[in-house]
Amino acid sequence: MSIIKWSAAKELDEMRKEMDKLFDEFFSPFFQRRMGYLKPKAGTITPTVEMYERASDVVVRIDLPGVNKDEVDISIMNDNLLIKGEIKKPEEIREDNYYIKEKSYGSFSRSILLPADIDVEHVSAVMKNGVLEIVFAKKEEAKTKERKIQIK
Repeated sequence: MSIIKWSAAKELDEMRKEMDKLFDEFFSPFFQRRMGYLKPKAGTITPTVEMYERASDVVVRIDLPGVNKDEVDISIMNDNLLIKGEIKKPEEIREDNYYIKEKSYGSFSRSILLPADIDVEHVSAVMKNGVLEIVFAKKEEAKTKERKIQIK
């Protein structure tokens, strides 16, 4: 019969890890829904996006490394910007030649709700170094105008 040394610290650490896991699993969907973000299903490709405004326009930037501009379709439907395309696997690489394979290949699509103050008729898109940049002009009434106010 072997004797196993018992450690209270080890038991408490294991219990803490199990409680952390339990709370992560329980609260995770709530916070993701509240923040308006749900993780994509396994096997889908979701390019990273950032959208910000400048004085006279709104910029949407999408990371699409290894994608040619001819392989991307951009459209606007209602108030949504739709980006679709495909990340193609290089044909010269065979499956059995990989040591590590973390990159995803396949089709992708993103739908981004656009702000109400943009002019969808005045838009331009540029693809450079794997980053797609779409620039929307703001409507004239939405542009920042400075007006001095007299103090009486």
